[in-house]
Amino acid sequence: MQSQNPFLDEMAKLTQAAMGLAQAAGEEAKTAFRSQTDKWAAEMDLIRREEFEALKAEVATLRAEIAALKGAKEG
Repeated sequence: MQSQNPFLDEMAKLTQAAMGLAQAAGEEAKTAFRSQTDKWAAEMDLIRREEFEALKAEVATLRAEIAALKGAKEG
């Protein structure tokens, strides 16, 4: 939609360009923050929730196997 006023057309184009730049800058900031957070977590020797849950399930399985072996040994 073009208006009769070229000034308003230019202002609309500039506004649209500024919004595009702002969105790109926001995405870049989010990526940088996520990268820095991952680096910090690695330095602190932290693990992700998915890794923790997998390890937790493995430990539960091993405990069940140990309990079964103890039961077989005693029985």
